[in-house]
Amino acid sequence: MKKLIPTLIIVIFLLTFCKPVDLNAPMPAFETGVNPDAWAKIPAGEFYFGQHNDIQTTDDYEIMVTDVTTAQYAAFLNKALADGYVKVDGDQIVGYYPGDEFHGVKHEELIAEGDWQFIPLNDPSQRIKFDGEEFSSQTGYENHPMTMVTWFGAWGYCDYFDEHLPSELEWEKAARGSDTRPFPWGEDIKRENANFYSSRDPYEDMHTFGSRTTPVGFYNGQSYDGYITLDSSSPYGLYDMAGNVWQWTSNVYEGMHYRFMRGGSKDTYDMDLRIWTRNNATPTYFSPGVGFRCVRNTNN
Repeated sequence: MKKLIPTLIIVIFLLTFCKPVDLNAPMPAFETGVNPDAWAKIPAGEFYFGQHNDIQTTDDYEIMVTDVTTAQYAAFLNKALADGYVKVDGDQIVGYYPGDEFHGVKHEELIAEGDWQFIPLNDPSQRIKFDGEEFSSQTGYENHPMTMVTWFGAWGYCDYFDEHLPSELEWEKAARGSDTRPFPWGEDIKRENANFYSSRDPYEDMHTFGSRTTPVGFYNGQSYDGYITLDSSSPYGLYDMAGNVWQWTSNVYEGMHYRFMRGGSKDTYDMDLRIWTRNNATPTYFSPGVGFRCVRNTNN
């Protein structure tokens, strides 16, 4: 009997064992006890920035203890729609952005003043629902990080509340504190520190090659039906500064139309969760693995 050629073996394996990812499959429901409305104060002063520990400095500021949740974003959309800050445009929510200064650098794209997409509405991974009158979060995802949001949608949320996305400096200082640690919680990473690729948390279903977000603040030292997490807050008490979702930052660099993200996500490997790791995308990009949090001045 002839041996099966390798390609045919692979096809049979995929058809037998790999099921399509069910984006709406039932999942656990755990309360983390971490308040998504909480803020942490970051003091002014110097800190170590980047892999090679350059010295940088910031003024004092406050930053959200968790990523913005789906429930928080739905509440924002209801208020913003009522007062005209956002509008429904077919299968998307759009809002005004004042535009970027255009320098005409090779490959630079013009980001003009006008309405830009905040979120799509018809994507199967979107956890915000709209019934024609009111926005709500999909059941079970209320306390998960808001995802499927463009940079404009993250910028718009913060701007609406007179806040802003963190700069890369602000983000990294809040994640690292005053020492040279590579991860928000310390020197090493374990599966129980964060939600990353194949971290085997209760929300991960590797039978369908599916990774899902965990509720904000999930990795706080609690035990969830036998799954024991490590308290993985940053020195200033922030959660999910590594893993779960990438986080949009505010910087608009001269000659660049793309934006930077920090923190790694549920879909990246453990070493991609190091504090200095950067990712980037166009500001129109959205993904189930990208979210954000806001910063505000201390006099707010």
